[in-house]
Amino acid sequence: MTANAQSGSSSSPSPYYLKGSRLNVRLNGMIGWLARHGVSLMGSAELSVRGRKSGQMQRIPVNPYTYGDGQYIVSARGHSQWVRNMRVAGSGELRVGRKVRTFTATEVPDSEKLPILRGYLKKWGWEVNQYFQGITAKSTDEELTAAAPDHPVFLITVEK
Repeated sequence: MTANAQSGSSSSPSPYYLKGSRLNVRLNGMIGWLARHGVSLMGSAELSVRGRKSGQMQRIPVNPYTYGDGQYIVSARGHSQWVRNMRVAGSGELRVGRKVRTFTATEVPDSEKLPILRGYLKKWGWEVNQYFQGITAKSTDEELTAAAPDHPVFLITVEK
C-alpha cells in the first residue's frame, strides 16, 4: 500500500495518509477504551469529533501535546478521517474517564509547526516515528519543515 496514492487527477498526489495495520487498529481500540475508562497512557486521551458526512461522533485515541501556552493535537498518520472531520467541525472533545474537555480547534500553518513537531516527536517518537517516514526529533529543521505538510496540527482551546 502506498501512502501517497494518486487521486482522481493523474498529476496531483493525494495528501499523505498512512492507514493503520490490523494490529494498530486493535491497539488503538484498546488505548481508546482505556482512556474512556479513566486510564491515560502517558497523557493519551480519546478524541471525539463530529463526522462531516454521518454527523455522528467519531472517536480515536490521540496524544495531546503541550507546547508553550498551547495544547496541540498532531496527526502522525497524516490527513486522516479525524483530521478531515476536525477541519469541518472546528471543535471536539477530549476524554479521559469522566473528565471531558470540550474544545475549539484551529489548524496550525505549516510554517509554524517546526517546534511543535520536534517536541511531539521527542515525547511520542517511540510510538509514532514509524508514521513520519524517517523523520525523528533529531532530524534537521529543514527535514522537519519538509515533513510538516504531511502532518496536520491543531491548536485546541478548551472551553471553560
